[in-house]
Amino acid sequence: MAKDHVETDLDREFEDLPQDLRWREWMRRIEAVLFASASPVPRDDLARVVGQGASVDLLIEDLIADLEGRSFEVAQTAGGWMLRTRATYAPAIRTAADVGDQDLDLRDYDIAVLAAIAYHQPITRDGLKDIFGKEISRDLIGRLHARGLIGTGPRSPRRGAPYTYVTTEQFLVAFDLETLQDLPDREQLEDAGITTAAEPRAETT
Repeated sequence: MAKDHVETDLDREFEDLPQDLRWREWMRRIEAVLFASASPVPRDDLARVVGQGASVDLLIEDLIADLEGRSFEVAQTAGGWMLRTRATYAPAIRTAADVGDQDLDLRDYDIAVLAAIAYHQPITRDGLKDIFGKEISRDLIGRLHARGLIGTGPRSPRRGAPYTYVTTEQFLVAFDLETLQDLPDREQLEDAGITTAAEPRAETT
């Protein structure tokens, strides 16, 4: 998603500093940007705060190494990078921190519907009904919308042009995926009972 940027007279080269200190400063800038950003930051945006010719990928690698052993880490997801706490600290965070809407609080059935949307998108409620054999409640769809995990896709070519549903960038972030190509094999999910092998009707895809 495109983001608005404020143009500033930011010194990107640090020509008065030796190379090792320049590299350290660029690395800290990337860390600051990732810390402050509410969504994954793509490579092109990170390149805006470092010197010409500096490798964002190498700076990220060094930052990852620098954060080894800390409670948070750099994660590559949804076409960019972000800082996140390590999974091992999740129980402590839930015990003592105010995480607000960050806790997805999804039931197994919610996850099954979300998986169906991910694998069959764009898909209508009728398409979901074909998969699950029953109507999917508007409340459930609303919960997934409210958590930012799904959005509205293109209108279906069927009569009445019903809305379709697609997953979002937040879905990728929540499930630690860089792209939809990183979704688990559907047969594995079927074996786990998370989704079904049934296909939606052809006109919903």
